[in-house]
Amino acid sequence: MNHVLYMAGIAQIRHDTPGRAYYRRKLTEGKTPMEAMRCLRRRLSDVIYRQLRADDTKQANQASEAGPGGHPGATVQSSAADRSPVIGTSDQPHPGPAPTTLPSSPSSREEQRFLDSRESQRRAGGVNLERPTDERG
Repeated sequence: MNHVLYMAGIAQIRHDTPGRAYYRRKLTEGKTPMEAMRCLRRRLSDVIYRQLRADDTKQANQASEAGPGGHPGATVQSSAADRSPVIGTSDQPHPGPAPTTLPSSPSSREEQRFLDSRESQRRAGGVNLERPTDERG
């Protein structure tokens, strides 16, 4: 949360906003830039808190005006007040897991071809993987 307030403070300082005026006022009062930013973040957090409280009060007032279904504007005929809602086909359980679209493992022929190509790529690098044979036999 502190980071969010810091980023909001930076945005306030960069643009011509009341936050910028507040920040500059704190600087002229003798605060360091860090202290002025801390004051601005505190002010922003106070504004956010007041807005959250106002939203909560507004929501509580709307809940007291709710209709019979628990929502504002609900009527007796609405689905919110219906005791047995209709279940559509998409709400019904499916018979089992969906089939897989990818094979579980590659075929042995494909796998061997892949391993052979990887082995030839390694040898192409100039490293001889074979041991020298002894001329004696």
